[in-house]
Amino acid sequence: MTTKDEEKEEQKKVLILCVDRDGDIGTKTEIKTPLIGRKENLNAAVALALKDPEEPDANAMFEAVRIYDRLLSEEKTGEIFEIATISGSELGGVGADRKIVAELSDVLNSFPANEVILVTDGYLDEAVLPLVESRVPVSSVRRIVVKHSESIEETAALFTRYFRMLMENPRYSRIALGLPGILFLILGILAIFGLVHYYLMAFIIVLGVFMLVKGFGIDKMARKFYTWIKEYSPPPLPVQISTFSTIAGFLCIAIGIYLGWDVAMELNLDFSNWLSILPQFVGVFISGSEDLIIVGVCTVLTGRAIRWYFERDSRLLRNAALIVLIGWTRQILYSASSILINPKVGYEALIFSIVIGILIGIASLLVILVIHRSAKGFFKVTGEQKEFEEG
Repeated sequence: MTTKDEEKEEQKKVLILCVDRDGDIGTKTEIKTPLIGRKENLNAAVALALKDPEEPDANAMFEAVRIYDRLLSEEKTGEIFEIATISGSELGGVGADRKIVAELSDVLNSFPANEVILVTDGYLDEAVLPLVESRVPVSSVRRIVVKHSESIEETAALFTRYFRMLMENPRYSRIALGLPGILFLILGILAIFGLVHYYLMAFIIVLGVFMLVKGFGIDKMARKFYTWIKEYSPPPLPVQISTFSTIAGFLCIAIGIYLGWDVAMELNLDFSNWLSILPQFVGVFISGSEDLIIVGVCTVLTGRAIRWYFERDSRLLRNAALIVLIGWTRQILYSASSILINPKVGYEALIFSIVIGILIGIASLLVILVIHRSAKGFFKVTGEQKEFEEG
């Protein structure tokens, strides 16, 4: 048993690997890669050749199968052979390379090869070869180049093929047809109205907009935004109410600050002696902005209270008490602004407002404790609720 195990360990595992970097297999046949095994590779090559007889990747896959059959027929001892095909993406670039690496890792997990015989169609070998060599040694590279006749008919057929791809493939037709089509359309419209002399300006504008859109990826961002709009799912109603009240509250606060500043600036005070006029300026500012600021803050807190009510959060009670206290703060601000504007008014109203505010705070706390104990089962048990009960 030990001798057989040692022989298995000494066996060299050779992988005949075909790489389709531009992802034609999945695009044209809808066959998913990686493909492992002679039957799977041969069936995929036949399907690809039937879809596009001029496809170089089909020839590369047939060559990989041929190499696999030839190596098996030689019957070398100590060697195990396997054939596989991996593919990238039609978009190319980093995404295609990452897909190739991921599929190669899957193949090596299934068949841990000691060396690779790489078969490609000769297109961008310098990009594929380092990706494979970084994970397993490459002992041979076989490039399959489709032979073309040098006659005029074959050359014309080749140009026809690429011209058809340029016309029918949306990836290329947007640039090859769309942009010139817009320019010709503008030229025709300007010619109708006798404004051809403006065509150079229109040409530069259209070309500049196109380069701007492509350069900054505005088309991709617009496509993502459209997808987000189409797939957008609105949040629950309590969250919507809270968000709306927050926006409305901050809008009220901003307008209140603006109104207070506008009223204070109407005094036409002499800021050269700013220290003496500062109390009056602050008092007028508070007087002109206090109402909307208090309304804005209470609106924000009310929206949060509605959300916490539906979520059965115990923070609802503290938030309600805070709304009452902030509402009474309007009276305190009014008294303070009156003193700042006219110190002769007296401070009795300010002291009275502060004392009443303290009493309201104590009363709110007692009411919260009573409501919390009577409606204890309504709220969900959270860490904050435990802290509230302990407090």
